[in-house]
Amino acid sequence: MPRVVHFEIHADQTVRAVGFYEMVFGWTFRKWDTSTEYWHITTGPPDEAGINGGLIRRGQSVGSERVTAYVCTVRVENLEGVLNLVRAAGGQVVTGSFPIPGIGWMAYCKDTEGNHFGIIQPHASAGEVS
Repeated sequence: MPRVVHFEIHADQTVRAVGFYEMVFGWTFRKWDTSTEYWHITTGPPDEAGINGGLIRRGQSVGSERVTAYVCTVRVENLEGVLNLVRAAGGQVVTGSFPIPGIGWMAYCKDTEGNHFGIIQPHASAGEVS
């Protein structure tokens, strides 16, 4: 059964947001060295139930809309198959699949209520140039 494996917080001012979540929840942040400003969030020890996430500069959009909420990402085995299920169930595929190098293939969708969510198919060689 697919599970939520990641969440994202979209922020206008990432440093301010990092400070907020560090102060409120004690989460730790590590900035990734990528072309997109992205911070990995550790929400607790690895032996404790829960998920980790990321924080990204809000300048990015999902389709034509700015994201103003937490975006949960669900791990799946077959990204294209799940995109077809999203459409069949009345949802929308907002972005086509795109690689996250070394992690997997990702897409953003919208459910029937207008909520955005991500789906990811892990694949270590995603985004590699052959």
